[in-house]
Amino acid sequence: MQIIKPDINIDFVGKKGLAIVLSLVLILAGLVSLVAKGGPRYGIDFAGGTLIQVKFNQPTDAATIRGALAPLNLRGLTVQRFEGEGDEFLLRAQESSAALEGLSHRITEALEGSFGEGQLELRRMEMVGPQAGRELRNRGLLAVLYAMIGILIYVSWRFKFRFAVGAILALLHDVLFTVGIFSLLNKEIDLPVIAAFLGIVGYSLNDTIIVYDRIRENTGKIEKESFPSVINRSINETLSRTIMTSGTTLLVVLALLIFGGGVIQNFALALFIGIMVGTYSSVFVASPVLLYWDEYRARRRGAKG
Repeated sequence: MQIIKPDINIDFVGKKGLAIVLSLVLILAGLVSLVAKGGPRYGIDFAGGTLIQVKFNQPTDAATIRGALAPLNLRGLTVQRFEGEGDEFLLRAQESSAALEGLSHRITEALEGSFGEGQLELRRMEMVGPQAGRELRNRGLLAVLYAMIGILIYVSWRFKFRFAVGAILALLHDVLFTVGIFSLLNKEIDLPVIAAFLGIVGYSLNDTIIVYDRIRENTGKIEKESFPSVINRSINETLSRTIMTSGTTLLVVLALLIFGGGVIQNFALALFIGIMVGTYSSVFVASPVLLYWDEYRARRRGAKG
C-alpha cells in the first residue's frame, strides 16, 4: 500500500540546514531548562522516598491534605492531584531509609484522623531507599549507553563507520530532545520512561536502517547521480513506508496517552515524542551526516592534491 506517489521528489537535502538549526535550538532550550532546574526531575524510582496514591471519598484539595500531614514533619512532602482524576492525589516524601519504615501507616492514620475513618482509599504505595534509587538511576543510564555502543558496532559492521556515526548522532538527538521536552514540561523520569527511551532508540534505529539500506542500494546502481541526489532519492522512495509505519504506531501510542491513565502517561508521552522526533531525525539528521562526511572527505582529498 502506497499513500505517496513513487515518483515524488521532495528536496529533503536542500532543507537540511534549516532542520539542523531547528534541532539545535530545541535541544539547546531543553539543555538550558535542565541546567536551570539542576538536572532532570527524577521519580521515586531514582530519587528514593515514598509515593502514595490516595483516593478521597469527599472533595478536598492539596492545602487541606498538607495541613493534615503537617504533624508528621515529612521532608520534601509534595501533594499533587492525580492527572485525570477528581479527588485522587499523589503524596511524595523524601525520607531516609530508616524513616521509610511504617511511613505509609503513619500517613494513613494522619489522613483518617482529619477526614474520618473509611473516607479514603490507599490505591498505590511505592517505597525506594535513596541508595537503591541511585543504583537504579545508574543502571538505567548504563542501559541506554550500552544500547548505543551496541548500535555503533552493529551499524559499523553492517554498513560503514560513517553510517554508524550518523545513526548514533540521530539517536543522541532523539534522546536529548525527549529529555529536554520532559524538563520543559516538568515531567518526571522514572523506570518506565527509561524503558520508553530504549524503545525510542530501537524505533529510531529501525527507521534509520531502512533509509540507509536504500541509500546503499541506490549508490551501487545509480552511478551517474551525485551523492546528495542519491540521498534525496532514497528518502523519497522510503517516504511512504515511513509515514505508514510511524502513523500507525503513533495512533496506538496516542490511545495510550489519552486513555491509559496517569500511571503510564509519562511512558506514553516519551514514546509519542520519541517516535515523532525519531522519524524526523532519520530524514534530517542521520542522512545529512553522510553528506557532510562525504563533503569533508572530498575537501581533505582536495587539500592533499
